[in-house]
This record gives sequence, C-alpha cells and structure tokens, in this order.
Amino acid sequence: MPIPDTDVISATDFHADTDIDIDTRIHTPAPPAAALLPGPADELPPVASPPDLVLQQVRDELALDGSAQRNLATFVTTWMEPQARQLMAETAEKNLADRAEYPQITAMEERCVRMLARLWHAPHPEQVRGCSTTGSSEASMLGGLALKRRWQQRRRAQGKDTARPNVVMGANVQVCWKKFANYFEVEPRYVPMEPGRYHLTPDTLTAYCDDNTIGVVTVLGSTYDGSYEPVADICMALDGYQAATGTDIPVHVDGASGAMVAPFLDPGLMWDFQLERVASINTSGHKYGHVFPGLGWALWRDAEALPEDLVFEVDYLGGRSPSFTLNFSRPGAHVVAQYYSFLRYGFEGLRHLAVENRTTARALAERIRAVGPYELVTDGSELPALAFRLAPGTHGFTVFDVSRAMHARGWQLPAYAFPAPCQDVSVLRLVVRTGFSAELAGTFIADLTEVTRQLRLRRSMPAPAVKPLVVAAEPAHANSPA
Repeated sequence: MPIPDTDVISATDFHADTDIDIDTRIHTPAPPAAALLPGPADELPPVASPPDLVLQQVRDELALDGSAQRNLATFVTTWMEPQARQLMAETAEKNLADRAEYPQITAMEERCVRMLARLWHAPHPEQVRGCSTTGSSEASMLGGLALKRRWQQRRRAQGKDTARPNVVMGANVQVCWKKFANYFEVEPRYVPMEPGRYHLTPDTLTAYCDDNTIGVVTVLGSTYDGSYEPVADICMALDGYQAATGTDIPVHVDGASGAMVAPFLDPGLMWDFQLERVASINTSGHKYGHVFPGLGWALWRDAEALPEDLVFEVDYLGGRSPSFTLNFSRPGAHVVAQYYSFLRYGFEGLRHLAVENRTTARALAERIRAVGPYELVTDGSELPALAFRLAPGTHGFTVFDVSRAMHARGWQLPAYAFPAPCQDVSVLRLVVRTGFSAELAGTFIADLTEVTRQLRLRRSMPAPAVKPLVVAAEPAHANSPA
C-alpha cells in the first residue's frame, strides 16, 4: 500500500498495512517548501519547517559555543570512540526505567555495579547495593539520604529525637552537597580551609561532630584544586572519636573524579571499601569513566548501608523492579556506553588512559611554572588537574585577567577565589581529560606564554598623560546675583 500523499498519516492508514516498515510510516508534518525560519525565538513557531533548514539553524547557533577540546574547566568527558557513539545512538530511545522491556540494559547496569564493587575492594562484592544515576550530584544526594535515614533509624531505636541532623564536610565540597543539606534539611557543618590546607583533614574534624552527625563526606579529588582528601586518616580520627564518645559516624566518599583515577594510579592508597567506616561511594561515569554526560554511580558496601525503606518496588511498566533514584525515566544509552567502556579498555586500558592524563598534567605543571610569574597550588600528581596562582608580589594584573585573555583565544580556563577564610587565594584551574593531546597542550602553553607577556607589558607601560580639561566660564546673565 503506498504511503498517502497527505501532510499527516491517519491512524487508519498507519495501521492498514503491516508490511510497511515502521520507519517509513512515521512521518513529521510536511510544511510548505517555501517556509522560512525566523531567528531565535522565545515562543513556539506557528507552523512546521523543513528539517534540513532547522538542522542548519540549530547548528549555526551551536557554532557560537566554545570548543569542547579547549574547555579546560570541566572534568566531564568530551571525547568517545566512534563505536561507543554508535552504541549510544542505537539505544538513545531506550528508557532505563522500563526494565521489563529492556532487561539486557538492566543486566549491563548490574554488571557495571559489580565491576565497580570489585574495583573499590568491597569485602563481599555480591552484597554491594548500587545503581546508576544521572551524575554524581544525584549519586551524592542518594548517599546523603541513606546516611540520614540510617541515623534516623538508629536514633529512634535509642528513643532519641531526630530533629537536628547534621553532616560534616570540608568547605571545598562540590555544590551538590550544599544542595543536599538545603533540600533535605540537614545542617551543613563546613570545616574551613586554612592557608596551605585547602581540603578536609583529620586535625580539626571531630570538633564539628556530635550525636546528630549523620556522616562525614570526604572528597577524592577536590573540585577546587584536584587534591585527594586523606580518607584513611579521617576514618582513623573517627575511630578515635567513637572510642571516646561511643558515637559511630559513617563516611561517604565523593569520588566523582578520583574513584575512577586512584584505583589505576594509586593502588596503595586506602580510601575505599577496604576501610570499614566507608559506607558508600559515588563516582561519575561521565568523567574518568569515559562516557558522555550524564551518568553517575552510587554504591553501598552492603544492604545495611542502604535502608530498605528507601527502595521502591515499581510494577506499572510490566514486571517488578526496585528503584532508588531521584529520577525515574532516564536514557539507557549511557549505561550501555559505560559497559562498552569497561569491556573495551579493561583494567590495563583504563590505567593507560589515566597514566597519559597524569603525565600530561605533570608536564603542563612544569611548563606553567617556567612561564612565570605563576605558583603551583597542585601539580596534577593526584587528579590530572592543577591549580595555579600568581606568585606573591605580582602586580598589575590578576588571574581573572589571564582567564579573560585566554578566553579570547578560545580557551576555557576558569579563575576563582577559594572559600573563606582563604578568599584572598585566587587560582586558575586546568583539567586534563582523554583527548587532550600533546599538540594541544603545546598550543595552550604558547598561548598562555603570549597572554602573560602581553599582560606584563601592559603593566609596565606608563599610563598615558591626561591633560586637564579646561572649561571656559559662561558669561553671567544680567539678572544673576553678583
């Protein structure tokens, strides 16, 4: 049966001939050939437009965005192999929430959880509870919710109130933890930075803890400078606190970036489920898991760490399946891509990528030090990211001037101040990701060198002389006062 020559196929025609391939039966409305698109608008166009015309307009608008390759601000993956892209395109329409319809994607998700459980040294990987999320922000909030619920259950069992929960963390935490505290009514207790100490350490940690502390958040790879917090030392401090007070405080590790770096580059570092106090860990598949945004993972060491009453049973999509996420419908393509990434690279392949990134970051640190007048805060020896600032005594320009000048050359190089009381420390941060080649690194250093030279030159140039403006006095009117 030929496809009707109408703008929209009727339901009768659509189903009349089952021999017609489904891809040929699904049509968009056919607009007039002469239809022209207006410029960007804030309301829905009154009529449809030719798809190629719309495609070109959208591409033209996107061309105004910055280059992903030159975006040194983000930890998020900006490069994937063509085969991984192909798999994502082939599964783009599959809803991960519809587990009865897509059981293989669910199986892939479960395999990824088990792979991560083993990678993070879970004592009993088969007992680990875990799920994929839209990113580390959601995964962190799930980890925080589990901490809060466990604390509530423990307090109620002791006959105590649950009115004032708090969570202890460094002032350097990512904004998702501030959102968690705000959205879920938990008092945030930030351990402040100090000069030369820009992340959480065990020294003053326990002074912020009490019976109402639901947990301590540690960060494996600070957003501010890429440094690792000493998770093992923090756990030891909490062991001592428990011995002195009887209060058992669990730890959540925010490993958004570091949980996919440390296992491959720092095998001797104790930070994961090897530490009994670590109850949960999150990471971002879309960072050093080598998947496009957005994908995260949340894992709990066992069923006790994830209270059962936080898990919902869903049966209205066919079959019954557990659900513990803040979102419901989510693309399954990202889980497929993560599964591909794990199979494609394996441990040695992921280690090779991590070594390349750290090597590039360390080399950049040395080159930046040589450019001057810069001082390294971190040098890429933990996360493949480094923070640097202007050396003391540098006058005439700021890191914000450097950031703006580099932006004019197509680079996204963020500048920002650290939280109080270290707000006088302003830095530039550079993140190395897979796909940042040695050639691109060389171009970056050349541009930074030239920008620095120009800013120094501008500083040394004398200000232009300004002649005083002489304004002739107006003649007095006859009726003006003397």
